[in-house]
Amino acid sequence: MTLHDSVREQLHTIEALLRKHDHWQTSVPDASVFESTQPFFMDTLEPLEWLQWVLIPRMHALLESGQPLPQSFAVAPYYEIALDASHPLRDEVVFELQQLDAFFTDDNA
Repeated sequence: MTLHDSVREQLHTIEALLRKHDHWQTSVPDASVFESTQPFFMDTLEPLEWLQWVLIPRMHALLESGQPLPQSFAVAPYYEIALDASHPLRDEVVFELQQLDAFFTDDNA
């Protein structure tokens, strides 16, 4: 399996997790939320919304267009902080994001 295939599969796993727990939205947010200049669009999107509306589509766009993937990448640490310890999906989301991040460590580059 290629790196692109592995990343694509992990993105599908993250999406499936969000869908399974009813955190996948069917209505696209207003275009203005995408104008944020904050990391992870902290001022306009909730952390799980950012996964659906920013990370997953942008990564799929890179994969589909054959563009180079990021050299260094880590989103799990943000989610360890952004999702309260009592959030019911915190551990699962962080685990799946750690799996995604692992594809972009210096060891795999």
